[in-house]
Amino acid sequence: MIKRISKKIRIRLVLAPIDRALEVLGGVIMVLTFTSVLSVSHGGNADVNAMLIGSLGCNLAWGIIDGIMYLMNCLAARGHELDALRAMRAANDPNAAERTLAAELPEQFAAVLYPGELEPLLARLRSLPAPSARPHLTGDDWLGAFGICGLVFFSTLPVVLPFVLVAPPLALRVSNLVAISLLFLTGYVFGRNIGHNPWRLGITMVLLGCLLAGVAISLGG
Repeated sequence: MIKRISKKIRIRLVLAPIDRALEVLGGVIMVLTFTSVLSVSHGGNADVNAMLIGSLGCNLAWGIIDGIMYLMNCLAARGHELDALRAMRAANDPNAAERTLAAELPEQFAAVLYPGELEPLLARLRSLPAPSARPHLTGDDWLGAFGICGLVFFSTLPVVLPFVLVAPPLALRVSNLVAISLLFLTGYVFGRNIGHNPWRLGITMVLLGCLLAGVAISLGG
């Protein structure tokens, strides 16, 4: 039962709207560093082709890196969980075991629990089979990594697609409009899921995305 619940939690976290919004935000900001440079240079077809190849390649590379970092974070988090579980199972002092368990709970949850209320949880944890010696990646972890890579890469396509369909002067305006819309959408989704005003967060994300793209360009990105 505990394994089924923990599996559902992992899937929900991997597919959380906040995670998706932030990955799309990163991809849009990355591709903006290419399209904005093109707007300054007023390049022709050769420059447009170079921008398309560069932006797609850059976001693909960053998506792979982001996916690998996600897998490393999964391993680190699972290793920490195993260490905490071993410490709770091996503790001879009940108070020490309860403090270890309380440290793993969200602060607001741990603050309202009395020490005696943790004992049933400790008993269930101790009744589980011995934990594995080292953390391992699961299928959900790999699915999350591929999902992150795909989000970063495919968020490039709506912004660069206008350059494939229409002439550069109009394509640039359409591309900027699409990018601004995506920035607003990611901020709106982010705001809704953290309890803030989504419209205000959407506008803030547009300003923040443009600012970060400008900083990346000025630093040679």
